[in-house]
This record gives sequence, structure tokens and C-alpha cells, in this order.
Amino acid sequence: MMAGHTYGRKLAAGIAVTVVFTLLSIAVAVGGLKFVVDSKDRVIAAATTNLAGAEALGRLFETRLADIRGYLLNVTDEYSDAAAADRVAFQKQVTDLRGSLEDTTSLATLERIEDAEQGYNDAISKVMAQRGAGATIEEIRKMNDGQAKPLRQTMQSELASLIARVKADVEGNREESTSRAALAIAVILGLGALATACAVAVAWRLSRDLRREVGAAVGHIQSSSAQLEAAAAQQVNGGRDQASAMSEITTTISELLITSRQIAESAQRVSQIAEDTEAAARAGDSTIDQTRASMTAIRTQVDQIVQHMLALGEKSQQIGSVVDLVSELAEQTNILAINATIEASGAGEWGRRFAVVAEEIRKLADRTAASAKEIRALIEDVRGAVNTTVMATEIGAKAVDSGARQFNEATNSFREIVKLASTTNDATREIELSTKQQTTAVEQVNVAAGDTARVSRETESSAVQTKQTAAHLTALSGELLELVGSGKH
Repeated sequence: MMAGHTYGRKLAAGIAVTVVFTLLSIAVAVGGLKFVVDSKDRVIAAATTNLAGAEALGRLFETRLADIRGYLLNVTDEYSDAAAADRVAFQKQVTDLRGSLEDTTSLATLERIEDAEQGYNDAISKVMAQRGAGATIEEIRKMNDGQAKPLRQTMQSELASLIARVKADVEGNREESTSRAALAIAVILGLGALATACAVAVAWRLSRDLRREVGAAVGHIQSSSAQLEAAAAQQVNGGRDQASAMSEITTTISELLITSRQIAESAQRVSQIAEDTEAAARAGDSTIDQTRASMTAIRTQVDQIVQHMLALGEKSQQIGSVVDLVSELAEQTNILAINATIEASGAGEWGRRFAVVAEEIRKLADRTAASAKEIRALIEDVRGAVNTTVMATEIGAKAVDSGARQFNEATNSFREIVKLASTTNDATREIELSTKQQTTAVEQVNVAAGDTARVSRETESSAVQTKQTAAHLTALSGELLELVGSGKH
């Protein structure tokens, strides 16, 4: 197809074909990159909007539970208003999440969460109303266990299901994005292979034509080799310069060989450090898991402390009732003792001893009343300490929950560090292997440079035989210029 064209035109046509395939590969690579970026953006949006929204629902519900507990313990409007505000925020978050979710299963779970929240709100509103009307802690506990607690557990179970489903959707989107990225890479590699094959075919065709056309010219050059005598002297000088240059090149290659070996040793040390980093990161991941288990145990102990404090407050109320009864009995005993003293004074000599006994009974009644007052004050202090302890444990429970979430984030970070350390370890091993191969190649180049220097010396000795070809090479150079299409002689 290209017969009759000059070699310059053939070379231009081959370069044009190679450029076309290269531009096509670049265009496909850009399109594939945009395709992968869009997929990753969708995964990131799902993770930041849906997953964060689902976890926010759980946090809002736990905050509301804490405010409801505070109201049941203290019966103050502050906790009641806070619980109402928490419910408004929860409903707003549900509305926002419904607008971002696309999975039908997740939407159905969200609907069940709304229904469960409505039922729990109705049940806990009755419990709070009874507590506001003066119901005791024991009565409130029974109402809560019988009505609100099952609905709360259902609510927490549905929230956990929603979070798990959203996480599964995010993971599915991530796997789909990875598959698309792999497809894009395969297409780009295919086009790259096609462009490479085309470039190889063009190079082979041009090389074949060049060998054919230059072969004829070489025949003329061989027949005119006797005319190179005039240029032999310059070639001798050039051979000497070349030998000197090759000596410097050999020295440089020796230094490069030493440097390559040092790089190989450094790469080996970096590989060892990467392995140590990976092991340390894995140990940190294990420690984080153990700490998370400890945080869960602490959360359980905090809940038990709250229950014991509530029971202690109830027992304090019962002790107060007993103290009231003792105080009342002491007052009645005091009155009886006074009456007995009055009656004894009217009995004359026979009533004096009885009057002494009545006076001692009255003093004992006074001490009993004073002790009852001290016990009542101590009970009030115990009640205040119980309420303070319950509030502190509630705050501690929230801190434990926050710490558990932070430990989960730290666990994810450690796992990412493990992956990055593993990747770094693999890369350093590849660098170490490549450096060793480079060292071997430099050694081979060093040997080749020595051979080249020897050949340069041999060329210098044979340059005398080329003096006779200089005149004819001028004419042949004109023919070669015309062959490649320059049009000059």
C-alpha cells in the first residue's frame, strides 16, 4: 500500500497511526476515570448521608432515653422539655433519612421504626404522667417494664437493623464501584495493548523497509570502502578520544554499581521497618478490640449501679416512714410521761418514786425524738446523694457510649493502617527486587563497557584501512538524503 513512497512519508504515516491510537487510549482512560470517580462519589454520598443519618437516629433515641430517666428520677420540667425536643429532632432526622434512602428494605425498616417510636411515645407518656401525678419509683418501674420497655427494645432492634442494612448497602455500592473500576482498567489495558501492537507493527514495517532500502546503499558503501583513507586520520583521533571516554564511563558505572548496592540495602531495611509497622498496627487493633469489650462491661456495670441507686432511694423512703412512726411514738411517750409526773405529784410520798421513773421516760422520749430528727436529716442526705449518683452515672453512661463510638473509629483507623502498612511492605519488597535487578544490569553494563573500550582500541588500529572511502561517501550521502525524502544532494 505504501510502495513508491519515500521513507520520510512512511515514517510520518506510522507516527500518525501511533498518535491516533495513543489519543484514543487517552480518551478512553479519561472516560473510564470519570466513570470510576462517579461510582466512588455515589459510595461516599451513601456512607456520609445514609449511614451517618441512621447512626444519628440511634444517638438521638439514646439521648431521649437518658432525659426520660432523668424526669422519672427528679420529676422536673427541664428533663420533660428535653425529652420532647429529642423526639422532635428524632422525627426530623427520620424525615431527612427518608428523602435520602433508595433501598425499599431500608425504607420499610424506617417505617417500622416510626411505628415503634409512636407506640413507645404513647406508653412512656403514660408512665411520665403517672410519675408526675405522684406515683412511686416501684410503680413506675412496673409500668415501664410492662408497657414501655418491650416497645423500647423493639425500637432499638429496628434501629440496629436499619444501621446494618445501610452498612450492607454501602458495602454493596463499594463492591459495585470496585467492579466498575476493574472493568475500566481492563478496557484501558486492552486499548494500551492494541496501541502497543500497532506501534510494534508499524516499527517492524518501517524497519523492514529501512533494511531493504539501506541495504542497497550499503552495497555501494562496501564497494567504496577503499576511498576512506582521507578520513582515517580523524577516525584514529576519534578512536583515542572514544577510548578515553569509555574509561570515564567505566569509572562512572562502577560508582553507579556501588550506589545501587547501597540502595538495595536501604530498601531491605525499609522492608523490615514496614513489616514491624504492620505487626505493631495489628497489635494495636487487638488492643482496641479488648478495650471495646471492657467499655461494654463498664456500660453494663453503670446500668446496674443506676438500678441499685434507685432501689437505695426507695429503701430510704421506707426508712423515713419508720422514722416518722418512731418520732410520733416518742411524742406520745413524752406526753404520757408528763401526765404520769402530774399524777405522781398528787399521790404524795408514794408517787415520788413513780415520778422519778416518769421523768426518766420523758428524757428517753426526748432523746428518741432528737435521734429521729438526726436520722431524718441523714436520710435526706442519702436521697440527695442517690440522686447525684444517678445523674453522674447517667453522664458516665453517655461518656461510655461516646468512648465506644470513638473506639470503633479508632479500630477502623488501625485496620486502614494495617492495610497501608501491608501495601508499603509489598512496595518495598518490589523496590528491593527491582534494585537487585538494577544492580545485576549495571554489572552487565560494566562488562559491556569494558568490551566496548576494547573494541574502540581495535577500531583505532584498523582505522588506517578506511582512508580511501571519503570521496565516494559524499556522493552516497546525497543518495541517502534523497532516499529518506529530504530532496537534498
